[in-house]
Amino acid sequence: MLNEILTPVAMLHALACGATDVNRAGAAELDSIKGIGPALSDRILEERQKGDFKDWADFMARVKGISQRSAARFSAQGLPVGDAAYPDGAGAQSGKKAWQPTGVEAGASAAAK
Repeated sequence: MLNEILTPVAMLHALACGATDVNRAGAAELDSIKGIGPALSDRILEERQKGDFKDWADFMARVKGISQRSAARFSAQGLPVGDAAYPDGAGAQSGKKAWQPTGVEAGASAAAK
């Protein structure tokens, strides 16, 4: 019952005050991010007790289940780590690296110019 009341309040607070850093967010604020449920927020809070997350790489290394793709998604929803957004490129959002010509294709591209 209490969680049903606190979650919407935390969501409104996050919208009104801007993004809450993962190093300061409570369980309700973390749960309000799509893709973060109670189990993941518990793991985040557990790891945070050992010390603040230095950056996104530290966050992803310490919290099981955080991939580049999910980190980019959380950041896009307004969750920073150390007040920094996820440094996503084209590959981070899709979970795949951008295609680049190699080998024979690179030679063919150069010849076409």
